[in-house]
Amino acid sequence: MTTTMEAPTTTTTLPERAADPGVEVRRTTGSMRRTDVFVALGAAWAALSLTALLFTRLTPFDGALGFVVVTFVLFVAIYGLLTGLDERGPTVRDRIAAVLVHGLAVLMLIALVVVVVFTFYRGLDALGHRNFYTQDMRDAGPLQPLSVGGIRHAVIGTLEQIGIALAFTVPMGVVAAVFLAELPGRFSRFVRTIVEAMTALPSVVAGLFIYSSVILLLNQWRESGRLPESLHWLAVGKSGFAASLAISVMMLPIVIRAADVVIRLVPGTLREASLALGGSQWRTVWHVVLPTARSGLMTAIILGTARGIGETSPVLLTSGVTAYTNANPLHEPQISLPLYVFTSVTRPDAGMIARGFGAAAVLMFLVLILFAIARVIGGKPAGQLGRGQRRRRAGRSYRDAVRFSRRERARLASAPPEPIRDTSDDTEVST
Repeated sequence: MTTTMEAPTTTTTLPERAADPGVEVRRTTGSMRRTDVFVALGAAWAALSLTALLFTRLTPFDGALGFVVVTFVLFVAIYGLLTGLDERGPTVRDRIAAVLVHGLAVLMLIALVVVVVFTFYRGLDALGHRNFYTQDMRDAGPLQPLSVGGIRHAVIGTLEQIGIALAFTVPMGVVAAVFLAELPGRFSRFVRTIVEAMTALPSVVAGLFIYSSVILLLNQWRESGRLPESLHWLAVGKSGFAASLAISVMMLPIVIRAADVVIRLVPGTLREASLALGGSQWRTVWHVVLPTARSGLMTAIILGTARGIGETSPVLLTSGVTAYTNANPLHEPQISLPLYVFTSVTRPDAGMIARGFGAAAVLMFLVLILFAIARVIGGKPAGQLGRGQRRRRAGRSYRDAVRFSRRERARLASAPPEPIRDTSDDTEVST
């Protein structure tokens, strides 16, 4: 009897790549592991505890804002120290930078939420009355209840003033930005320097400029007869039109700078392709550059609108304060929402303060609506089509195909018959 002995099997494990000193193991510095979460939680708890100890036992510090700032600074320091125990320099710097960026973003978000919630909370009593949106302050005194008076005159004034300001600012701003981006030279550099200097112009200076040049000077010329009768409408005095001019002075440099940057970001190959096809420079700008930068131009307009719609001092100097509804921006004072808020919250009575905060909440909502409309008009960036744009493009393509097929059928119908070649005897037989 023969017995077969099986050879014993040996199982060997391959060495890991990390054991080989010649192989580099790469790990993304931005990846999040469980230990990273524990380090962040531990640093946050340590920073909070140490700040509480400083504010309650060791130092005479107090205040919620100081507590938050000290906690954040200690958290960053402790987090960097704990990360440095296990990681190398590049990873530590990446973690600290990420904490700073995300932390500041969270702080800004918290500040924005606090401002919005606080404004709506303080103005909630006024926002709950229907007359607050449909009446003006003609019959409302400082001691009248919230059921009397509203902000109709301020809303109308704000919409008219910002509308007139945009009518002046948008064409001039876009044209100036095109000049700076498309026609470089010595004069364009001078204009860019003036525009950059105007961005730091105080709003009260813009109001004083319009007050002295439009209200005082033109009225003096009209009274002395130096202003032609056809231009007497320019001597408007304190009015919504003068306030719009002051707001335009504040908005114009913002729109020019932002639009200039956007236009310069348009690839030069698009301009070269248009010029190579025989297009002139102005047709290249009108049909290539501006449509490509449309979304960015709307962003520039939004930034300018955000700067101008909240101005108070230029409106106070050039438009004045009124409690009546004035829908004519060329005559008589016309108040705006920011000026209404300023004049209301400085009053001692609680009713006017509630009206002021309610007007501020309405102003924020109005700005949100204007921004949404601007985004819809601006559309998506170049190269990205929306659902409606894709539908319209498909419709145009279908109409082009139908038109081309009709032309081809008409051409074939009007063309003379072609001879048919007989391959048997090499003779042409007419059809």
